[in-house]
Amino acid sequence: MTRVVLADDEAVVRVGVRAVLASDPGIEVVAEAADGAEAVDLATAHRPDVAVLDVRMPGTDGLAAAAEITRRGIGCGILVLTTFADDDYLVRALAEGAGGFVLKTGDPREIIDGVRAVAAGGAYLSPRMARRVLDLYTRRHRRPTVDRGAVATLTERERTVLGLVGAGLSNTEIGRELHLVEGTVKAHVSAVLDRLGVRNRVQAAIVAYEHGLLPE
Repeated sequence: MTRVVLADDEAVVRVGVRAVLASDPGIEVVAEAADGAEAVDLATAHRPDVAVLDVRMPGTDGLAAAAEITRRGIGCGILVLTTFADDDYLVRALAEGAGGFVLKTGDPREIIDGVRAVAAGGAYLSPRMARRVLDLYTRRHRRPTVDRGAVATLTERERTVLGLVGAGLSNTEIGRELHLVEGTVKAHVSAVLDRLGVRNRVQAAIVAYEHGLLPE
């Protein structure tokens, strides 16, 4: 069972997200918060697999809450709820190493997919915002996230895997594409993250985008 702490200052949004997550029998919302500080306390108490955090909340916002959850070593993944208007927040979230981004106005199924991906140690970008996030990040950071020398240390197979991560494929999908078992794909992804010195698949996707490794 994937356990979730949900935080949003709007009660109607919490009700809606909880209902979406409840439609998956493998996901349980164990606690809800109306602000970031409460979300941190609940995550500390419940030790969930994923914290689903609204970006904009009064007092402690979702990104400050994400940073504090990480600092406390709680070990849960972070899935950010956002809108296209949140450019500055998206940049902060990427810098903090958030594992997933889902649009409140998108397909509700994406929330489930995001929770599953982040709980499994992966990352998730809502398909409608994936390219926007990458474009936004690279516009705000004129220097590449990782220099070309680090990318050059990757094997040809690792470069291919990095490109597919950048395209948003899961480990299972990468395995099908390259005719590899999922365990081998996980090993390749871990090696790529280590060599590039990035925190997660979202940041790896940015590197793939910056260095032109996305598949045609």
